[in-house]
Amino acid sequence: MAELISGKTLAAKLKAEAAAEAAELREKGVHARLAVVIVGENPASRTYVAGKAKDCAECGLLSDVIALPEETTEAALLEKIAALNADKTVHGVLVQLPLPGHIREKRVIDAISPDKDVDGFTPVNVGRMVIGEECFLPCTPAGCIEMLKSTGVPIAGKDAVVIGRSNIVGKPAALLLTANNATVTLCHSKTRDLKAKCAAADIIVAAIGKAGFVTADMVKEGAVVIDVGINRNAEGKLCGDVDFAPVAEKAAYITPVPGGVGLMTRAMLMKNTVKAARLQSGL
Repeated sequence: MAELISGKTLAAKLKAEAAAEAAELREKGVHARLAVVIVGENPASRTYVAGKAKDCAECGLLSDVIALPEETTEAALLEKIAALNADKTVHGVLVQLPLPGHIREKRVIDAISPDKDVDGFTPVNVGRMVIGEECFLPCTPAGCIEMLKSTGVPIAGKDAVVIGRSNIVGKPAALLLTANNATVTLCHSKTRDLKAKCAAADIIVAAIGKAGFVTADMVKEGAVVIDVGINRNAEGKLCGDVDFAPVAEKAAYITPVPGGVGLMTRAMLMKNTVKAARLQSGL
C-alpha cells in the first residue's frame, strides 16, 4: 500500500520557511508584498484568490487583491499591470487565470515584469528555466518536485513519465525532472502505447485533466505517483487524474486529491514572493 505524500504537511513546512524569510526581510525594512489581479466573477477564481490572500496573511506577507469587472478592456488591464510593475512596494504580480474571452492571455502574461513574475509564466522566466538559469519556477511543477524529494527516493537516474503537455504544468514538470537528472518521457493525446510507457516508469506525473485516467494497470509496483488533476467525478466528488484506491495498492508513494499538489502550489507562490522581495531589495 502506498505511503501518502501529504501536501498539507509539506506545504505547512514550506510556508513556515517563507514566513521566517519574510520576518528576516521585515527586520531590514522590506515587507514582501503580492498583488493579485482578478477580472470578472469566476467563482473558482474567486476562491483561489481568497486562498492566496489567506496564505499571505499566515506568512506575514502583504497582499492586495485588485478585482476588476468582467467588462474591463485589455488596454485597461495592461495599464494596471504596468502600474504594478512600476510600484516599488509591490514585489510579486499575479493575474488570475482564466481571463474573459475578449482579453488575450498571452498579452497579459508578457506584460508582467519578469522580476515580479512569481507565477513563473513569462517567456523570460520560462527561457531561464529551460537553460538552467536562476528564475521564478512555475509553482505547480516546482511543488511536484518538492513532493518527490520529500519521499527520499532519488530522482536522478529514474525513468519518469509526465502525462499532459500544458505550458503551466506538463512541459515545465518535464523540464524540472530533467534538471534533476531523471530520464523523461512527455506524453500527450497523440502518444502511442501510453499504457506501456507509464507501466515502465519509476515516476508518473499525471496532469491531463481527466478524472481517474491513470489506472492500476498503467502503474508498476513501487512507482511514485504525483496527481496534479483537479476534477469532479460522476458523483460530483473532487478527484484527481489517478484512479486513487487501486493505484495506491501498487505505488510506493502517491499524492491525494484533495490535500496534495494544490496546497503545494500555494506554498511555492509564497516562497517565490519572498524571493522576489529579497532580489528586488538587493538582500
